[in-house]
Amino acid sequence: MRWFHKIGCTLGLGLGLALMAPVAQAQQQQFVNVLTGGQSGVYYPLGVSLAQIFGKAIPNARATAQVTKASAENLNLLQAGRGEVAFTLGDAVEDAWSGDAEAGFPKKLDRLRGFSATYNNVIQIVASEDSGIKTLADLKGKRLSVGAAKSGTELNARAILKAAGISYQDLSKVEYLPFGESVELMKNRQLDATLQSAGLGVASIRDLASAVKIVIVPVPQDVVAKVGSPVYLPTVIPANTYTGQTEDVQTAAIPNFLITHSKVPDDLVYEMVKAMYDNIDTLYAAHNAAKAIKLDNALAGMPVPLHPGAERYYREKGLIK
Repeated sequence: MRWFHKIGCTLGLGLGLALMAPVAQAQQQQFVNVLTGGQSGVYYPLGVSLAQIFGKAIPNARATAQVTKASAENLNLLQAGRGEVAFTLGDAVEDAWSGDAEAGFPKKLDRLRGFSATYNNVIQIVASEDSGIKTLADLKGKRLSVGAAKSGTELNARAILKAAGISYQDLSKVEYLPFGESVELMKNRQLDATLQSAGLGVASIRDLASAVKIVIVPVPQDVVAKVGSPVYLPTVIPANTYTGQTEDVQTAAIPNFLITHSKVPDDLVYEMVKAMYDNIDTLYAAHNAAKAIKLDNALAGMPVPLHPGAERYYREKGLIK
């Protein structure tokens, strides 16, 4: 009986350990949710690529890319702990850190922490040739999509139009739509123009330019200066970026950032930053805009304090002395 009891105890212990093993493994699993934007923008393909990089490079990481309304929503989700890293525009981060209610941040989002600078968004105001729109002033009385409400694109639209002396009331119709939906309405002649803040060569505008004749509306340097923000920089959309665009077009650029939050463990953020830069060619292959992401510029213009995990990586690389 004692022998049988001993065997039973041994079997019971072995079974208990076997049952506990998956539990321990599950406890070690690290969830990484990458907050992106709409599927027709640049954030989404880069976020999917980043999630794949994290999933392969970080032990026990379960990484996903979430479709969102982009910058403002992403920052609010980070503050609530509902994501580990997010793409966002620089001016949206500034507004979130200062608690700008008009921009959709009634309170300061004090948990935001810096991860890395990425690439510049370019303000791209695209009108159908049939609309007759050639300048910012021509937008008055026309139908314009300004991006999803309170998105980074919409905040950019407000800033640029205000600097040009145009209010939403001056337009005959304002649509708050993601890039892809804006383009579909333009193809159907239900919209005259769309303002899209994205990397150059964004899929939505390429799609539009292949379907209808377009005009890219310039944003002159004096208008960019009137925005009055250091994150708005004069730039150009090079000729032939889109079908039918034969000349350079002046406009504004705004830097994008990857932002995390203070509750994400230091070791995990370190592994995430390291994984991204160790596999940067994978990110470059996801979208042309990503080729502007360089380790040397990772800290340029960072609007919030750096996460300690990211700081550790950049110290190792000599970016911080």
